Amino acid sequence: MIAMVIVSLVAIGITTVYFFKLQNDKYHFKRIQRKQKTVNLSLEYFLNDLSPDEVDDFVSRDFDLKVHEIAKVNSLIIHVFNTKGEELINTEPRDSIFKNSRLNPFLLYKLESAEDGKYVEKKENGSINSYSFAKNKKGENMVVINIPYNPLNFTAKTEVNLFLERLIEVFLVLFTGALLIAYLLTRYITKSIEEVRKKIEVVEINETNEKLIWEKQDEIGVLVNAYNKMIDKLEISKKKLAQNERQTAWREMAKQIAHEIKNPLTPMKLSVQHLRRVVSLKGTDEKHLKQFEDKMIGQIELLTEIADEFSNFAELPKAKMKSIDLSAIIRNTISLYNHHKNIRIAYDKLNDIVVFGDENQLTRVFNNLLKNSIQAVDSNGEISISTEINSIQNVILIEDNGVGIPAEIEDKIFEPKFTTKSSGKGLGLPIVAQIIRSHGGEISLMKKNKKGTCFRITLPILKDESEN
Repeated sequence: MIAMVIVSLVAIGITTVYFFKLQNDKYHFKRIQRKQKTVNLSLEYFLNDLSPDEVDDFVSRDFDLKVHEIAKVNSLIIHVFNTKGEELINTEPRDSIFKNSRLNPFLLYKLESAEDGKYVEKKENGSINSYSFAKNKKGENMVVINIPYNPLNFTAKTEVNLFLERLIEVFLVLFTGALLIAYLLTRYITKSIEEVRKKIEVVEINETNEKLIWEKQDEIGVLVNAYNKMIDKLEISKKKLAQNERQTAWREMAKQIAHEIKNPLTPMKLSVQHLRRVVSLKGTDEKHLKQFEDKMIGQIELLTEIADEFSNFAELPKAKMKSIDLSAIIRNTISLYNHHKNIRIAYDKLNDIVVFGDENQLTRVFNNLLKNSIQAVDSNGEISISTEINSIQNVILIEDNGVGIPAEIEDKIFEPKFTTKSSGKGLGLPIVAQIIRSHGGEISLMKKNKKGTCFRITLPILKDESEN
C-alpha cells in the first residue's frame, strides 16, 4: 500500500514536471521566434532600398545605434553578420567573447539551405540561437541576424514550484496515513497468522503433518481451512506416489534399455543377411569371416555392457575414457549399414580424428544417427558423413536427403520421450545428446535450404599430454 502511494505520487510528480518543462520550452521557443520576427522587420526597414553590395558601407554609427536601441527595447543580444559570415554589429559588452567573431560556415550553410531563411540551433545547456536573413524589398538576403537566447536568464514561472509544493504536502499526508494504516493492519495480520506460518514452515512431504485448529470464521479461518485441505490432499498424494513410484521407475527403465538394445541388433541382422548372400553367391573366405566376427563381437560386447548396467538400476554404461580413433568408429558403423540397396552412404570427406572418449558410447551415437537417416530417406536416398578439424574443435556433419524434420518440432527432438515414429520410444536422440555432452561436445540440428536433415556434432580436440 505504501509502495503504491509512493509510486503513484512520484509518477504524478515526474509527469507534471515533464509536462511543465515541455510547455516552458515551447513558450521560450515561440518567444524567440516572435523576437526574431520583430528584429527582422525593424532592420529590414532600414535595408529595404539597399542592395547586398551596399551593406558593408551602410553600416555606420547611426545604424549601429539603431541596432543597439532595438536590442535594448526587446531585452535581447543581437549579432549582425554580412552574407559572407563577417560580423558587422555586436550588442554584447566590449569584453564579450563574440566580439569580431565570424559566423560558423556550417551554420551559414544550414541557414542558406532553409526554405524560409531561418535556422534555430538548440544547445545542450538549454540555450537557443536563432539565425535569419534580413531581406530588402526585392527579397535579396542583406544581412544575417543572430539572436542568442538563454531561457535561464528570464524569470521562471512560479506555477511549477507552487504545484510541487502542494504535491509534496499531499504526499506527506497520504504517506503518513498509509504508514499508520499499514502498521495497524500488519500488527493484526502478523499476530493472527503467526501460528499458521510456523505450521507451514515445518510441512514435509515425507513426514506426518499436523492440521491447524482455528475457531474463528474470519479471513484467517479461510486460510486455515485451505491449509488443512492441502494437508489432506498431500497425504493422499503421498500414498499414491508410494504405490506407483517403483512401478513407474521400472517401466521407464525398461523402455530405455529396450531402445538401447535395438540399435546394435539391427546392424547385426543386416551383417548376418549380408554374409549369407556372400556365401550363397561366391562362397566365403577367412577375410570375410574375420570381418563378420569382429563386427558381431563388437555389437555383442555392447549388448553385454548394457545388460550388465541394467542390473545396477538401469544406469547407462559408465564411460571408459581413452584416446580413440573416431574416424575408424565412423567407418565401422557405416560398413554395418552400407548394404542397403539404393541408399548411398558417402564418406569421402572423412578426415582422421582422434578424440578422448568411450568407444562403445560413441559407436551408439553413430548407430542411432545413421539408423534415423536410413529410415528417413526413400529408395534413392543419399547420406553424407564428413569431418573437419579447426583450431578449437572437431566437427562431424551427418546429412541426408530424407523427409526432414518439420520446423515446428525442431526444438523438441532432443527431449526425452519425444518421437514422430509410431513404434519409437523417443529416447534415441536424447541419449545421443547426453553422450555427446558427457564427452564435452555439442550436437545441433543445422538449417538446410534443401530437403533433408543435417546434424552437426562438435567434440574437443585431443590435447597432447606434453602440453600440460
